Amino acid sequence: MPQINFNSIYTTYYRKAFLFTLSYVHNDQVAEDIVSEAIIHLWELSKERDISSVEAILITYIRSKSLNYLKHLQAQENVFQKLVDKGQRELEIRISTLEACDPKEILSEELRAKVHSLLANMPEKTRFAFIRDRLDGKSHKEIAEELGISVKGVEYHISKAVRILRDNLKDYAPFLLFLI
Repeated sequence: MPQINFNSIYTTYYRKAFLFTLSYVHNDQVAEDIVSEAIIHLWELSKERDISSVEAILITYIRSKSLNYLKHLQAQENVFQKLVDKGQRELEIRISTLEACDPKEILSEELRAKVHSLLANMPEKTRFAFIRDRLDGKSHKEIAEELGISVKGVEYHISKAVRILRDNLKDYAPFLLFLI
């Protein structure tokens, strides 16, 4: 059984096999690895049996290894693309959520709830005087008559309500200035 000389295989076929492989894998290092493996495989095969067509064995081996490499690359690309698509969808959701977020509306709801809670916890006359003055637009005289107290008493209750609201809503002042 005549064995093929490794150096003669290498010098005769390496460059042509490398360029062929590179045309498919588009990576110098991968092409070098595949061709080197193919030449070693051919040389070891020649120790076991007669080789009738060196080119056929080289091309078959290179084709098989290149296909495996490209299929692996394709699988990696598919996984990467799925991750990119998922990331893109998440990014689009975050963008649309943030665009839909109206700080004025959110703050206004929170502020409204806070004012409602503060008003509910005020003494009854103070709450009544404030609501009739600020929300219903009644005069101090009309409110005084409804409550059966003096106009000065109405003014006291309104200023007390304003002080309670101002003291408890001071944290909202920067937001109110920002939104105005």
